[in-house]
Amino acid sequence: MAIRPELILASASPRRLALLNQIGVEPDHLLAADVDETPEKGELPRKLATRLAEVKAITVRNKANLAGYSKNSLVLAADTVVSVGRRILPKAETMEEARYCLELLSGRSHRVYTALCLLSPSDVVKRRLVETRIRFKRLSSAELEAYLVSAEWRGKAGGYAIQGIAGSFVVKLNGSYHGVMGLPLYETMSLLASNRYPITQNWRGEIK
Repeated sequence: MAIRPELILASASPRRLALLNQIGVEPDHLLAADVDETPEKGELPRKLATRLAEVKAITVRNKANLAGYSKNSLVLAADTVVSVGRRILPKAETMEEARYCLELLSGRSHRVYTALCLLSPSDVVKRRLVETRIRFKRLSSAELEAYLVSAEWRGKAGGYAIQGIAGSFVVKLNGSYHGVMGLPLYETMSLLASNRYPITQNWRGEIK
């Protein structure tokens, strides 16, 4: 019988961990990638998401090797980018950045790209890119100011978290809700299954 590969999640995000747990997957290790997420000159949103997911996976693979983790391990990484046209919105860290994002998104459509990268134990790279189109309602001044005070936007791509208060801003969504949260579940499950990670055995309680 083949030995189950260990799974390393290349993220410190509680949200991504919770989404993995939702499909019955508990990573063996959590390692943050800590990479420079600055877009390259002229880089398009979808290319940025794909590049960063792969950079995160490779960075964490190197960290895991240095730490002496099992060689029989999968590394799963993800990156989410929010854009209006070719314009890439920041991960809001200040109220000014959040205000900029929300004023831009108010009453218009935008796109969210979430890229996945999975490294096999032999470092074969598999990728997926999920695009979701979202339209926001026009935010009143009172709604905008109240949302800024909530600080729910902090550290979020595009200055909002769809699983929270900002879910009430969404008029229309075409794509993956979980992708907007940061980890598209169908694509994640497909990638893991393609590397024979025993997801359904977890559901039956056969994996300890």
